[in-house]
Amino acid sequence: MKDATLKQIAAQLGVSITTVSKALKDYPDVSKKTKNAVIALAKKLNYTPNSFAVNLRTKESRTIGLIVPTVDYNFFSKVFEGVLKEAEKRKYLVIILRSNEKLEIEKKQIDLLLKKRVDGILMSLSNETGDFDHINNIIAYKTPLVLFDKIAKLVNCSKVMINDRKAAYDAVTYLISKGHKKIAHFRGSYIPQNSIDRFLGYKRALEDNNIFYDSSLVYVCDNNTDFEDGYNNAKKIVNDHPDISAIFAVTDLVAVGIIKYLNDIGVQVPQQIAVFGFCNSFMSEIITPKLTTIDQPGFEIGKKAASILFDEIELIKSNKAFEFQSVELETSIIERESA
Repeated sequence: MKDATLKQIAAQLGVSITTVSKALKDYPDVSKKTKNAVIALAKKLNYTPNSFAVNLRTKESRTIGLIVPTVDYNFFSKVFEGVLKEAEKRKYLVIILRSNEKLEIEKKQIDLLLKKRVDGILMSLSNETGDFDHINNIIAYKTPLVLFDKIAKLVNCSKVMINDRKAAYDAVTYLISKGHKKIAHFRGSYIPQNSIDRFLGYKRALEDNNIFYDSSLVYVCDNNTDFEDGYNNAKKIVNDHPDISAIFAVTDLVAVGIIKYLNDIGVQVPQQIAVFGFCNSFMSEIITPKLTTIDQPGFEIGKKAASILFDEIELIKSNKAFEFQSVELETSIIERESA
């Protein structure tokens, strides 16, 4: 059955469409008796307002888009919680899309959200995103944009992130403080800024502690299958560098893959090889041994990114000027059993 319309309600009650519309909006110039009749019939007919028509009138959809590269990480589920918490408070709906770490999918999702006339977009970029024309297209449409986690420094918009370089530096310095000198790094893809910064933090920590940087100890995990990348590269490094002392992984899932392989071949963690992760996902607490890692505040990142986006939406609606923000949230080391 087709949805009821204002016209049908008006015809059944013998009043004008304008009167029905005003009654549903509780205008004071409509009698209480008429309002009650309109509301009762609207409920009976399951009337719902045409959201597209409302959007055209108000020039807002009360909807934002959220694009993430993957849902495999506990980190992004925490981001969802933060975004949805803020959206509920501001009375917005959220369309959640996954790029699956693919540039072409990311481009299509941006086009979709722009066609849907969302009021703003939150994004964490895919591993393949090295040019930003499609991101700048959002700005050209005058749609508010906030990037988080995997950002683009060259895009002129607000950003919410952590200091990946410092967090990685702290992780490797921690390993050095435990007496480790031959420390490998299982890094992410070459394009994402957070992968670059974590590698640079690793390298700087070695240099600052007078440990020679050996490029052969850096293994790339760029197949978008972090657990398998960790497992397979652990197999390689044990063969290539049997005297390796510790491994700093770009994500917890990579670290879990490493630990799984070391457990399979009977290498003791951390007694023979220490493993340090990044994210503080739920997996870090259920793997044996439990994973020492960097706590990345996903909920706070999502909540802050959404808060900034909603503020910008409101300022634009009010024709008020604002400046883009770059917010950096704190990380910390979670000490457990693997390092």
